[in-house]
Amino acid sequence: MSYKVIVADNFHYGDESESYELGTFATLELAIDASKCIVDEYLASAHKPGMSASDLYRSYTGFGEDPYIIAADTGGVLFSAWKYAREQCDVLCHEKREASRNESSDA
Repeated sequence: MSYKVIVADNFHYGDESESYELGTFATLELAIDASKCIVDEYLASAHKPGMSASDLYRSYTGFGEDPYIIAADTGGVLFSAWKYAREQCDVLCHEKREASRNESSDA
């Protein structure tokens, strides 16, 4: 079975003409990895120092790309980019905050 990753545009949510096919992958794991990469790239580019996780997530859901996976004979959500983005926003903003605190205490 193959897994196709389609990338939608959150800014034009629901407009299929604003979507593109990223590619077809041999395994679900590879398709998920490619999808996570799309989300991670946006989050890294949109993150600003001191930004909260909720602000970063709001930016993603408003302007980021939303990859989803389709495969023949499967139903349901194979990967939720929004759920992954929410988790990554928490991780990214927490890590940046911790690094900033450590730099401040080292000074």
